[in-house]
Amino acid sequence: MRASVKKGLPQWLEKQDPDIVCVQEIRIQKSDLSDSLKSIGKFKGIFHHAERPGYSGVGIYSKIPPDSAHFGCGIPEIDKEGRFLQAHFGQLTIISIYAPSGSGSEERLKFKLWFMKKIIPKLKQLRATGSEVIICGDINVAHKKIDLKNWRANQKNSGFLPEEREWLSYIIDDLGFVDVFREINREEDHYTWWSNRGQAWKNNVGWRIDYQLATPKIAKTVNAVSIFKEDRLSDHAPLIIDYSYEIKPNAFS
Repeated sequence: MRASVKKGLPQWLEKQDPDIVCVQEIRIQKSDLSDSLKSIGKFKGIFHHAERPGYSGVGIYSKIPPDSAHFGCGIPEIDKEGRFLQAHFGQLTIISIYAPSGSGSEERLKFKLWFMKKIIPKLKQLRATGSEVIICGDINVAHKKIDLKNWRANQKNSGFLPEEREWLSYIIDDLGFVDVFREINREEDHYTWWSNRGQAWKNNVGWRIDYQLATPKIAKTVNAVSIFKEDRLSDHAPLIIDYSYEIKPNAFS
């Protein structure tokens, strides 16, 4: 978060003027969260921090504060890493999620696959509420071959393993969440993350691992989708979705 602010996050927020922004891997503790990070201009933030300093963490910035929020998913092993934040805006539920990358070690890959298994009941519970839900975040999985440049070389690497891709297919095909970007844009060479190594950014050798997964009703209201690449605020690019959805003012306290 601090690095992104230095790279122009406040200016980007002011120019884009979104209603809600989800951020992941904020890498900051509550005790280090300055007033300038708690609120950026007209955007007020809520955060779920990792216990480990300088690691993980998620947040949600919004123009209007949510009615309520849940900090974590109720699974201690996941919640201590600050990977799940749920906010309610009237009948709309927003999730900021950060899945483990699984690329650091065999142990972390096992944790990623465990995370995927354990998070499914929570997603089923969300679908059962009947509310509109948008899951925003770094899922750390490229779903199909179109979603990463070098898919052949990465078939045995975390982020493109068959079991990871099957998990994402289950969320979309069985649980009924819509991959909103792909619903609108079926073209190649659209990515949200590029390695800092080599010339990945310059040559657009990337991965589409950031998603907005929405319930069908609100997904049908989408007007436009885009990936912001004019400025590099981090190694991820903001995924922007424009929904025609009004949150009733009396939903707020």
